[in-house]
Amino acid sequence: MELRASLLGLLALIVAGKCSYSPEPDQQLTLPPGWLSLGRVDPEEELSLTFALRQQNLEKLSELVQAVSDPSSPRYGKYLTLEDVAELVQPSSLTLHTVQKWLLAAGARNCHSVTTQDFLTCWMSVRQAELLLSGAEFHRYVGGPADTHVVRSPRPYQLPKALAPHVDFVGGLHRFPPTSSLRQRPEPQVAGNVGLHLGVTPSVIRERYNLTAQDVGSGTTNNSQACAQFLEQYFHDSDLAEFMRLFGGNFAHQASVARVVGQQGRGRAGIEASLDVEYLMSAGANISTWVYSSPGRHESQEPFLQWLLLLSNESALPPVHTVSYGDDEDSLSSAYIQRVNTEFMKAAARGLTLLFASGDSGAGCWSVSGRHQFRPSFPASSPYVTTVGGTSFQNPFRVTSEIVDYISGGGFSNVFPRPSYQEEAVTQFLRSSPHMPPSSYFNASGRAYPDVAALSDGYWVVSNRVPIPWVSGTSASTPVFGGLLSLINEHRILSGRPPLGFLNPRLYQQHGAGLFDVIRGCHESCLNEEVQGQGFCSGPGWDPVTGWGTPNFPALLKTLINP
Repeated sequence: MELRASLLGLLALIVAGKCSYSPEPDQQLTLPPGWLSLGRVDPEEELSLTFALRQQNLEKLSELVQAVSDPSSPRYGKYLTLEDVAELVQPSSLTLHTVQKWLLAAGARNCHSVTTQDFLTCWMSVRQAELLLSGAEFHRYVGGPADTHVVRSPRPYQLPKALAPHVDFVGGLHRFPPTSSLRQRPEPQVAGNVGLHLGVTPSVIRERYNLTAQDVGSGTTNNSQACAQFLEQYFHDSDLAEFMRLFGGNFAHQASVARVVGQQGRGRAGIEASLDVEYLMSAGANISTWVYSSPGRHESQEPFLQWLLLLSNESALPPVHTVSYGDDEDSLSSAYIQRVNTEFMKAAARGLTLLFASGDSGAGCWSVSGRHQFRPSFPASSPYVTTVGGTSFQNPFRVTSEIVDYISGGGFSNVFPRPSYQEEAVTQFLRSSPHMPPSSYFNASGRAYPDVAALSDGYWVVSNRVPIPWVSGTSASTPVFGGLLSLINEHRILSGRPPLGFLNPRLYQQHGAGLFDVIRGCHESCLNEEVQGQGFCSGPGWDPVTGWGTPNFPALLKTLINP
């Protein structure tokens, strides 16, 4: 009787809506490489879906982000609380009522919201979900390096037209967990060994970026930093302890992670997770560190989306977050990309610094209507995050000046227009670079990235108690840059100032002051006759390969300590 009543209620809403619409018509539905379908899911099996509810006052939110992030603004550093953000963006009472009524009629159970009320996660059976989301068909898949199991729909879903003003998208249907692009490169060959190092370690980073033994956290503030994992990968405390025993002897550091948010699996440690934790905690030495471990509590959840929900539900967060996650922009629906970008705006309004790896495919490459184009990455292309590219030593065995690491992700968004804070820098690059690819390969008016860079080549990592050499990727440069910003935040907090917050407006206003300009090298791209594998090239000032450059810590501290 109960099932019949709920089905009648659902039918009534669908009929009232007269017809349906697709919230994500442009979402890529092809199965990623390395994933295999195990067939349809039992109709009585339970799954969890996340409904992104339409927010309000987004123009006002954008203005506030600009005001609190611009050093020339009287509101600079006066960040909003989570409760302030909630009051600003929470959905209208009509949206909340309409969506809740619809879900209740469909038999959804155990629905949980977040502080900002703009996400609703509910449980229901597969049968109910397929009735609710017309066209969806849930299958179980296995794939990824850890043989992860996920539940997804290979077919697009539709919603009643009456919900079009109220729901941005439904999470848990299409996007697969990302895979790591970290790689272990062969050891370079070199003659002689006087004054050489054998790969990048914390002491090499500290020497190159001019940190002294005193450049560590004081242990007296409530400063903290965080990294986030989405790869069914875990770090082990024993690996961190061994890493610090081998490489952390000449600076004060913390021996363990202060807080794990989410599930820490019991499986083998992953190199990506080990790298993130070890280098965030050795660059941002002696600063309390959180790890967001978000594999998704259920097979139908999207790990990255779950992390965004955590940010919207926690009042006190670390000021700096480093994330090594990325997808091709074109593989994601515009509804999803725009909504995630709004989540980054919410974080910026609260004074959070979000650093994302720029990716490890250079300018990228894909074919559109038979023509090659560069392939931008998201969230690297979001205008509300600080994106970190990668460099190599000019001599791989000496602490020398840096050149481009050919894998360093960079380019121009096809989704987001160029933000005003980078107008001058990008215009200058487009006007003066002597090695420009054909204009048909990229959207010159798009948000350009990366913003900064750091070493990404030849790292030592301890994983499963084994020291592993020559690990490379912008997943390495991102926690290093994040750790150094945490040290700067430490100085700011000790002198009574707020944390740095969203860095880009300040970074571009100061024209990369405090950074080593990287002026040599190009990154990779399409292997065809027209560009012959070469994307953009670095040069003086900002460029879409290494941004403004790599950190010179004392100069960067001096630049960012005031106001």
